[in-house]
Amino acid sequence: MKPRVVSRRIGLARVLSKLGYCSRSSAAELIRAGRVTLNGTVRRDPETPVYLEKDRVQIDRRNVARAAKVYFVLNKPRGVVTTASDEKGRRTVYTFLNRDLPWVTPVGRLDKASEGLLLLTNDSEWSARVLAPQTHLDKTYHVQIRKIADAALCRSLVAGMKLDDGDFLSAKDARILRVGQYNTWLEIILDEGKNRHIRRMLTQLRVEVLRLVRVAIGPLALGDLPKGATRPLMVREKQALDRAIQSD
Repeated sequence: MKPRVVSRRIGLARVLSKLGYCSRSSAAELIRAGRVTLNGTVRRDPETPVYLEKDRVQIDRRNVARAAKVYFVLNKPRGVVTTASDEKGRRTVYTFLNRDLPWVTPVGRLDKASEGLLLLTNDSEWSARVLAPQTHLDKTYHVQIRKIADAALCRSLVAGMKLDDGDFLSAKDARILRVGQYNTWLEIILDEGKNRHIRRMLTQLRVEVLRLVRVAIGPLALGDLPKGATRPLMVREKQALDRAIQSD
């Protein structure tokens, strides 16, 4: 006799996010406003436990169904924040998305001053696998610095360093791409991603970052996608990313 599978309960706001309806913060606002019902009863607590597989969730008395899973690539411009909304009124990555899309969230982040390849999806489980530290999925960056770099700088980045806050940061690989009169373009590969990882390492080495562009995540390259443009992730690209995740 097979054991009975007991579904796990999760918070109501998180359910709406997992179903691809909206962000968790937007869901919490809808719930507190009394617009969300659970099995026919209005619930105002965003943490109300829900059995996703069997409970009926409605917004304004309309059933909320699970949205089809979608995967998108964005070439994030510099000066744009990776959030749904910003208290300072700055542009967010959602400025560049088609309003007809189901709710999607960024897979990881790029800080405001950074640019380049950003994945967005409503598949939270896939996003978690991409970001999981144990996958060691390579992220490749092209970084312009205000310094004439040499091999010693690249060796320092790979060897790593302990910062004043106690974090130890290193790069998987670093090499010089090209050298100008006053600056250098480096290619830096990370297989982990702590907050402002590259910027903090270079700051520790007293090197100013002029531009930081993510050009690849695992086998997926940014290519010639224009700044601010989005496109669906192609099936073969998704499959390649899945293989890269599974191989680690």
